[in-house]
Amino acid sequence: MKARVGVLISGRGSNMMALAQAARDPACPYAIALVASDKADAPGLGWAHEQGLATFAAPPGKAAREAAIDAALRGAGVGTIALAGYMRLLSDDFVARWRGKIINIHPSLLPLYKGLDTHARAIAAGDAEAGCSVHVVTEELDGGAVLGQARLPILPGDTPETLAERVLAQEHLLYPQVLAEFVEHEP
Repeated sequence: MKARVGVLISGRGSNMMALAQAARDPACPYAIALVASDKADAPGLGWAHEQGLATFAAPPGKAAREAAIDAALRGAGVGTIALAGYMRLLSDDFVARWRGKIINIHPSLLPLYKGLDTHARAIAAGDAEAGCSVHVVTEELDGGAVLGQARLPILPGDTPETLAERVLAQEHLLYPQVLAEFVEHEP
């Protein structure tokens, strides 16, 4: 039986799309049970709905939003949560309720550049390479154990936008692979 994954998004959901496309492979160990967003107009929700995936738009207000998302995830039988461009910080209580069951894709080589503006920060620092990391979500922002990384060189003339585009392509390859490995090793 495939692991049931809930994906949380805030925007276009390109990483969610990569996860959903990988899940179509019969050999994939997970299925997308629910795509939930903090924004009812998130383009990724429309795409997920068109693909026949269950979707959920949470109400505004942090406490109401988290309670509704938690209930929707549990109602869908979700065992693992994949954050895929979910741009809200989860409360410590939410993280504690799902301890060890939430992973995130982050556009830097953690522990470098936690938070926002990762590409601009890597370029400004003169780094030779950048990349992305999949990590376990804990109460510390981008602070959980790193499960996998993809690296690529920062090219002369790279801007935050060009680097972001190249890193995003690596995210789409890395995230489905790491999620598959993660659910296969869950108790």
